[in-house]
Amino acid sequence: MIHILGAGAFGSALAATFRDGGAPVALHGRGAAPALAEGDILLAAVPAGATASVLAALPPGPAVPLVLCAKGLTPGDLLLQSQVAEGHAGPLAALTGPGFAADLARGLPTALTLACEEPEAGAELQRRLSTPALRLYLTDDLTGAQLGGALKNVFAIACGAAIGAGLGDSARAALMTRGFAEMTRLGCALGGRRETFAGLSGLGDLSLTCNSPLSRNFALGHALGRGEAPAAVTQEGRPTAGAALALARREAVEVPIITAVAQLLAGEITVREAMAQLLARPLTRESKGTT
Repeated sequence: MIHILGAGAFGSALAATFRDGGAPVALHGRGAAPALAEGDILLAAVPAGATASVLAALPPGPAVPLVLCAKGLTPGDLLLQSQVAEGHAGPLAALTGPGFAADLARGLPTALTLACEEPEAGAELQRRLSTPALRLYLTDDLTGAQLGGALKNVFAIACGAAIGAGLGDSARAALMTRGFAEMTRLGCALGGRRETFAGLSGLGDLSLTCNSPLSRNFALGHALGRGEAPAAVTQEGRPTAGAALALARREAVEVPIITAVAQLLAGEITVREAMAQLLARPLTRESKGTT
């Protein structure tokens, strides 16, 4: 049985995908406490900030694999989802990459990254969670895959703000390209592998979320760029921006776009001030990988 904790858009879409693929699946609301049995798989599809409390509420049971689906860093303690779930007795994995809930729910073809540091457990999860519509690519870079999924939300906010403010698609392309450089630079400093950020969980997810109004983080930035109130929905990029900036400062990594987004979300600068701040940076060679 595949148990999914979190009956929001993504959890519900995953449930429909696995059901259509012929797997037994149970969808549980955030406050539920499912009884797990040997051979089950547990997916946590709740917002990143709720993962710890949801896992703490689970009743004692067998050490089943846990697949983390949230894409975010927790503020304050600056933890990845796998670090939040470190006390879980079974194998840990992360499901991340360019997949919108609406596409999954419609059975449209989607490719995601499944990250697990345990080879046998990862291969078994890949086999059981893949469906005709959902293709999973396996990696053992659990850190890098999670960072790609978390950091791209920050750059999606930046791109949404640029488009909302009428700065054009050329500005968006620049933000995406330099954002990818920042993602790779910070991600490698935190233990991820460079090739991971060039894959689905990095560049792939960045491309999707920075270009589609279906992205909640892009929509947040778009509203800010237009001077409107953002929708009252979960936007993982909002807490992640500050957490990512704190990590970058800890590791002495230069992240001007992340810095600008964190300042924008804090109300310290406007969208145009943020762009002016980025454009005023010293000219340099692209090959050096600096922004």
